[in-house]
Amino acid sequence: MSPDRNSHLSSQSLRRVGLVLMFLAATVVAHGVGLRAAQKSHLRALTEAEAVPTVAVVTPSSNDNHAGLDLPGRLEAYTRAPIYARVPGYLKSWSHDIGSRVKAGDVLAEIDTPDLDQMLRQARADLNVAQANAKLAEITAKRWQSLAGTDAVATQDVDQRTFTWNANVAQVKAAQANLDRLVAEEGFKHLIAPFDGIVTARETDIGALINVGASGGTELFVVSDTSKLRVYVNVPQNFVPSVPPGTKATISVPEHPGKTYSGTVEASAQSVTPSSGTTLMQIIVDNTAGEMMPGDYASIHLDANPAGSVLSVPSSALIFDAKGLSIATVDGSQRVRLRPVSIARDLGTVVEIASGLASGDRVIENPPDGVENGTAVRLIGAPSVEVAGGAKPRSNRG
Repeated sequence: MSPDRNSHLSSQSLRRVGLVLMFLAATVVAHGVGLRAAQKSHLRALTEAEAVPTVAVVTPSSNDNHAGLDLPGRLEAYTRAPIYARVPGYLKSWSHDIGSRVKAGDVLAEIDTPDLDQMLRQARADLNVAQANAKLAEITAKRWQSLAGTDAVATQDVDQRTFTWNANVAQVKAAQANLDRLVAEEGFKHLIAPFDGIVTARETDIGALINVGASGGTELFVVSDTSKLRVYVNVPQNFVPSVPPGTKATISVPEHPGKTYSGTVEASAQSVTPSSGTTLMQIIVDNTAGEMMPGDYASIHLDANPAGSVLSVPSSALIFDAKGLSIATVDGSQRVRLRPVSIARDLGTVVEIASGLASGDRVIENPPDGVENGTAVRLIGAPSVEVAGGAKPRSNRG
């Protein structure tokens, strides 16, 4: 074979090898580009899957709430009588101090009334004078009346003596009424307990100047009947229909921890206080043992449920933002729907929703930060979304 032919064959072989190498290189480059694109697509899908929050949902409970209603209140004596003076003078003595048990009619104190005593003596003297004048007028009138049938006296004179007698009789009655009034006032020298109870206040002492209560005088004693106590409590307006008279109440006081007392709602003010939106109610509780005291702060538990139907959800489901109070729910397309709500009652870990929620709503138990209307979510326990390459995204809850 000639040298030229050998050279030609070598050139063709080199050309074929070069083409093969170029093809291999192009194949490697194309494979690398495709692989990188696939990895990028896989990463994007994985990132998007990771961005979908996983949430737990609960269904609002429509069961009747048996937690009742817990409110603060204040104990007061069933009957309380501040004792004021009806007559002025000086306190002569007192016989019952604070904490003393008294019976109706017991004398609490005695007032020395020198002015009243003098007025009483004068009234008796005025009555004697009026009676004497009336007696004289009676004798005179009867004498003139006996002469009325003769020409010895004029009829005008007889009438005048008769009218004078009648006037003196009226003066006797006026003097007697004045004396009776002063005698009645003298009875107020003794301050009397109006009913069985306990002396819960004594605001005077021996020798103190006593003024009449109606003229600015202060109370001297306070007698309270504590065998039963009144508990006054302000019930929120929406619970008023659920607390009718006869509702049972449980009362506890700080000085007897762990001990409770039973009471009954006796009356309602039947009006709402505009400043607080509450209605004043009165509870009666037996205190025969004397363990509770008037003026006590008390915690009251009422066996009451809110009027109408309410739905309960965990308090963690509430969202507070610039738009107000709302709850995040999940619709059929697994997207968030925010619902404005109002609270009927906060029970701590659970809140009762007054409006804005339906019994069939799926409520996100703990909504993620920044959740908005239309945000896609995945429910805990739902199948994970497959991404390119067979990988599964992690849950954002760990």
